[in-house]
Amino acid sequence: MNINTKVKLCCCQKMPIVALGVWQSGKDTKQAVLDALKAGYRHIDTAACYGNEEAVGMAIKESGIPREEIFITTKLWNDDIRKHRTKEALQESLRRLQVDYVDLYLIHWPVEGYIDAYLEMEKLKEAGLIKSIGVSNFRKSHLQNLLANVHKIPSVNQIEINPQMQDEETIEFCQENKIVLEAWSPLGSGACLHIPAIEMIAKKYHKSSAQIILRWLLQRHIVVLPKSIHKDRIEENIDLFDFELTDEEMSLMNALNQNKRTGPDPDDFDF
Repeated sequence: MNINTKVKLCCCQKMPIVALGVWQSGKDTKQAVLDALKAGYRHIDTAACYGNEEAVGMAIKESGIPREEIFITTKLWNDDIRKHRTKEALQESLRRLQVDYVDLYLIHWPVEGYIDAYLEMEKLKEAGLIKSIGVSNFRKSHLQNLLANVHKIPSVNQIEINPQMQDEETIEFCQENKIVLEAWSPLGSGACLHIPAIEMIAKKYHKSSAQIILRWLLQRHIVVLPKSIHKDRIEENIDLFDFELTDEEMSLMNALNQNKRTGPDPDDFDF
């Protein structure tokens, strides 16, 4: 495993296992993406509702790195799902990102209309505007409903996963069905950084608690997308490939679960 390690999606596309997340990066988005690309990241995760697709696109263009070397993920927002604007919303995202296609397009939340939106995404994939399609914040029940009504299995499910929030039922279902898992809020919005067990492991490897958590997720075959606007943190968050947690340490991390969310519950949200 190294900085350029990728996971193979069910559609045969390959996706880098570490991404820069840019939720709430605001005016610092462009510089954060430039710093990440310079540090070796080749996967940027944004969304229409983040309001920074334009900054992401500018940074990618300014970096000088060929488009085909950078994996871009963006997401279809809830209002567009409800209004049946999947194609229009994607076209708007493409314009803001200044690209002809996105590598991964996700349904952001399981709001009413997500079946129709996904079926439209299947067509947009066939048209070449999307390389891979997937979902975000889908629990097992949502996935079962989706799979019963669509033609193509989602390549990815992006959900909240961190030491204190491990939805094992959904994780197991995804892994059984070869749906790649991505962890948003992998550090629990910072809440997991000062857990004594994690600090103890970090001290052993001369790493930060964040690096221990991200490494734990990678060893569980879960793609990570830590968010930061700070150059040193961005560099630290991809420096994960010169050590490996033992089976005992993995078990210790797995045992920290409290089913404690830092974000909305996919079964109970109002936006």
